[in-house]
Amino acid sequence: MYFDPNMRSNSKFALITAALLLMLASPVARAEIRFYVAPSGSDAQNGTSPAQPFLTVQRAQQAVRELKQRGPLTEPVTVYLSEGVYPISEALKFTPEDSGTETCPITYKAAQGEKALLSGGRKVTGWKRYKGNIWVATLPEVQAGEWWFRQLYVNGNLRGRARTPNQGVFEIKATTDTTTSQRSYQVASDSFVFNTGDLDPKWKHPENGEAIIYHYWTDTHLPIKAIDGKRNVISFGYPSGKVFRDGFEGDLARYVVENIYEALDLPGEWVLERSTGRLFYMPLSGEDMASAEVIAPATEELISIKGDPLNGKFVEYLNFEGLGLAYSNFNLPWGDCNNAQGSASVSACVNLSGARNCSFDRCSLRNLGTFGFELFDGCTFNRFTCNTLEQIAAGGFRLRGVEPGGNPALRTGNNTISDNTIGYYGLTYPSAVGVLVMHSDCNTVAHNLIHHGDYTGISVGWSWSYLRSAARGNRIEQNHIHDIGYNNLLSDMGGIYTLGLSPGTVISNNLVHDVNANRYGGWGIYTDEGSTSILIENNIVYHTKFGTFNIHYAKDLVVRNNIFALGRLQQLSRSKRDPHTTVYFEGNIIYWTQGRLLADEYKWQDEPYKIYVNPYTQPRDTSVTFVSDWNIFYNPDKPRAAVDFSGRTWEQWLAEGKDHHSIYADPMFVDPGRFDFRLKPGSPALKLGFRQIDLSQVGPRPCCDGKVQPKQ
Repeated sequence: MYFDPNMRSNSKFALITAALLLMLASPVARAEIRFYVAPSGSDAQNGTSPAQPFLTVQRAQQAVRELKQRGPLTEPVTVYLSEGVYPISEALKFTPEDSGTETCPITYKAAQGEKALLSGGRKVTGWKRYKGNIWVATLPEVQAGEWWFRQLYVNGNLRGRARTPNQGVFEIKATTDTTTSQRSYQVASDSFVFNTGDLDPKWKHPENGEAIIYHYWTDTHLPIKAIDGKRNVISFGYPSGKVFRDGFEGDLARYVVENIYEALDLPGEWVLERSTGRLFYMPLSGEDMASAEVIAPATEELISIKGDPLNGKFVEYLNFEGLGLAYSNFNLPWGDCNNAQGSASVSACVNLSGARNCSFDRCSLRNLGTFGFELFDGCTFNRFTCNTLEQIAAGGFRLRGVEPGGNPALRTGNNTISDNTIGYYGLTYPSAVGVLVMHSDCNTVAHNLIHHGDYTGISVGWSWSYLRSAARGNRIEQNHIHDIGYNNLLSDMGGIYTLGLSPGTVISNNLVHDVNANRYGGWGIYTDEGSTSILIENNIVYHTKFGTFNIHYAKDLVVRNNIFALGRLQQLSRSKRDPHTTVYFEGNIIYWTQGRLLADEYKWQDEPYKIYVNPYTQPRDTSVTFVSDWNIFYNPDKPRAAVDFSGRTWEQWLAEGKDHHSIYADPMFVDPGRFDFRLKPGSPALKLGFRQIDLSQVGPRPCCDGKVQPKQ
């Protein structure tokens, strides 16, 4: 463009200059190839304009494939889904031929400002009044054995199966197995003795019912076979994977029974009969069955992304933005009682294997009968950002790589799960985990909000004892985790849980609070069997039923610059003593007003063992099984002389080589009563080198166009 100097005094020059400056300051809209899908569309149309949309996502996928067959992509491709519901009767399947490239990705997204829902549910219609306030609809597919479901949604909200008791749980009266050792919990059991009056042998169709037993860290689901009224014994179609005890002190398990017609006695409950296909429902006050939208889940998997990593064929640069997914269905296979820790055998509605550089951003997953996402073998450098997962039967994310010794081509790692909200999970399978990382390395789990689950918030590792592990280099950072174990159903859980060797794994700047449990083990940060070489720093943990920090058995943990506060029964706990250094516990603040400082006093004692400092010299005698120093301990209601340091006085504790530089003093929090654990100027912790813990970036950050922005 040529500029005439004489135009400088002309208003036209000013206008042109302003326009150019505006163009330079504004982001240039990148050209893209577009396809459109709408519930009002037709697959016979060309799908290249909002006026001629396709009807189905499958047809749009076919159009993208046809485009790629004509030559390499030169522009990004975006498929826009208009407002509405897209029924999914079988999974949308994406393979390597659906891949984009780094410069020309392929994206499926909701149209701007519109809500596009991929639904695996079916509407239930034909309701008729049955008896009193009970209504019935008949489902031929159920009667034919082709359909069964565990959830029902009325006007978008989950309704519960009829259960007994209506509130709380029953307690088992006695076991029928012959196990004598209370610690032999992995014992198959297929019956137990119930208390008189709890169950009724006169139930008309007990075979429709399911007993859900809560014991240890497991919710066991068993189909009822028979109820013997003479012996008060209930038996099941197949055995549990664990004995019907709860914990290691001889307590018996607790249970409920669901899906029994005779238990249908509260508004909002429902029952499904196999033999007749009848679905019974008792509406809530104000629900009109003539107009209510009733949806039952039918499709297990909604999106499948499947490459072939063994042959070097991956699904790459495939993105999903702003989509809704709902109403996935899952039933435990016959013989599977959900015995796997973390409900690890429950499927997910979005599954990826052999996927690289794919993403899900700002998607909403709600009303699921499954996990949300699962990454299988060979998934690397994928991103899951700013998604919302709520009202889910199992957990949010599960990353499952190849186990140690497996083919390296199947390793899963370097994935990012950040800025997601996962809330009210484990509604059907309480032992499910918010984010479960199994045999996977170098993943980042950061800035997530994980709340209201009955079991662990984030779990990482998955190799028991000190055996070889595929987990290493994972980063668990800036997550806000709260209200874990909130229904008091299970035991042995943590806000953050580790398992096995995890060299290079870092757990930092997380906020963990309000962790409960039933019998035992509502811990804040829980390092379980063989947790090794993990750095735990700059975390704030408070309001736990048991220890804010717990070690089962571990090796070479570095725990520093954390605040552990206000555990109810205890603050710190360790289950076993190992002949090595378990933990370097240095520079932490421990603040409490109730419970013990150190649980299980003999577990916090050292014991003699030999250590090889140099392979060419004789072993050296030592007894140090943990190092503790430079810490601040404080209970505002107790003088130091009244504090029990694992069965010792402060002076005896020091004499055993512990906490020589530590102090017992008020750390001077801003307002611990309101959980403001910032340090005031002059805090003695600052003199010991404690660094203020910045929580301003904890939890999800604002999301803008797929990129997260720092909190202001």
